[in-house]
Amino acid sequence: MEEIRNHVGRSEELDELLLHEEAALQRQAMEDERSITEQELLRKLNLLVRTGTVLMESNADCNRIMRSMKRCEAFLGLPEEYVHIHLDFNTIMVNISDEVHSYSKYQRCSHHNIEFSIIAQVSKMLWLAIKEDWSLDRYEQELDALKHIHKNYTPWTIATAAGFACGGFCVQFGCDWTAFFYASIPAILGFRLKMALAKLGFNSYVGIAISAFVATILAWLTSFLSLNPEIAAQVPAFMHSATPFHPLMACTLFIVPGVPLINFVSDMVSDHVTVGATRAYTTLMMIVAMSFGIVLAIQICGIDNFVKDLSMTPHNTYFDYAIAAAVSAMGFSTIYNTPKRILPVLAISGIIAVCTRNFVNLGPSNGNIGLDQGIIIGSLVGSALISLIATKLMHWCHIPHQVIAIPAVIPMIPGVLMYRALFGFIEMTGVVGELTVAFNYAIKASLVILFIAVGVAIPNIFVRRLIEPESKRRLVKMMKERSTKHNEMSRLSELTDLSRM
Repeated sequence: MEEIRNHVGRSEELDELLLHEEAALQRQAMEDERSITEQELLRKLNLLVRTGTVLMESNADCNRIMRSMKRCEAFLGLPEEYVHIHLDFNTIMVNISDEVHSYSKYQRCSHHNIEFSIIAQVSKMLWLAIKEDWSLDRYEQELDALKHIHKNYTPWTIATAAGFACGGFCVQFGCDWTAFFYASIPAILGFRLKMALAKLGFNSYVGIAISAFVATILAWLTSFLSLNPEIAAQVPAFMHSATPFHPLMACTLFIVPGVPLINFVSDMVSDHVTVGATRAYTTLMMIVAMSFGIVLAIQICGIDNFVKDLSMTPHNTYFDYAIAAAVSAMGFSTIYNTPKRILPVLAISGIIAVCTRNFVNLGPSNGNIGLDQGIIIGSLVGSALISLIATKLMHWCHIPHQVIAIPAVIPMIPGVLMYRALFGFIEMTGVVGELTVAFNYAIKASLVILFIAVGVAIPNIFVRRLIEPESKRRLVKMMKERSTKHNEMSRLSELTDLSRM
């Protein structure tokens, strides 16, 4: 009898031990399952924040970054109601949380270069990822490949194109075609110098100041070919220019930060104030560095009042304006690494923007054909028109709005007004009214630049609100098609349940 009781006791102990072992295995399995689910969630957050970082580093505007991150969020199957995105110029932050769970991911934006090819590629990549139901591995591979995206143009091609773009500016200011080349050559060499200094690790603002100084000196030297009797007698007649001082106003305009400036306005009106303000500060520092180089050059060269004697009203033909606008639009687009396939589109867009601006701006009061409404209204109408056109072209060309609209409006930058304001402050001698005149030019130049940026930003924002529902419907439809293949996780508690710990 005692043996039976001992046998039963040992059996109960064995059963209890087996139950404990089974419970331990179940807990371990649950822990392993939870760990795998957490790892997958953290990986998805990492991919989401990396997508935003790539776009911020490529100088996309905040509206585009948010739209792209929302599409990425949908592709990753993250529940929209629990995802919180914060954009800062130097950091992208993402949090996913509910009443119980909270996970965050931060990533610093280490550099900021204007890369339109990357912006376009990310947009295309996200739609393909959803449509073709990419795996996380495939998406990560494509995201990694963006780090090694090739330049569409060689350094000398970019410098040459940027130089001719500055020559196009010069024509917009009223120079002849001889002066076009006298503006282009110093700009080419100045821009190439800027690229070399950046490669050597120079501070970007120092590089801007040095390149602006060298370009201005070279443009000043070209004026001797027309103004110095002894030198002019030694060169052929076709090398003489009737507008020898115009190149000095255009040779450094490859530095003008058009993309950050327009993005600044777009971000501010879209309530991304912090990022917009940072872009504004960056733009201001670049202009200050450029102005320092120009001022140093004109002081050394002894240039005193050429801007005061220079006519602000161009009298070239609209055919000249069109050619110059096309050259400038395509030239500046190479700086931004724009895809080659849309260069003809940008040329036509630049022509439309500039010729519209000139037609509204010029008129009978200054001996031109047009509506005579002034440069501020003209700049607003020209930039707004091309922005509206770009909202349609971006669907035809499968390219983001920013990539089309910004290069098209860059040739409308008010160089003459900017230089007159600069020289007005430099040449002050205490005469009554000098400060008023200088501020008048500065305010006009600022208003023109502001209205160009507003003209690009506002139509895109309003039209975007009209077409956004259609984009959302398309996204929802594609997501439903994906869900028929496999069940997407829709709640955070299903992604990772901490209550099981």
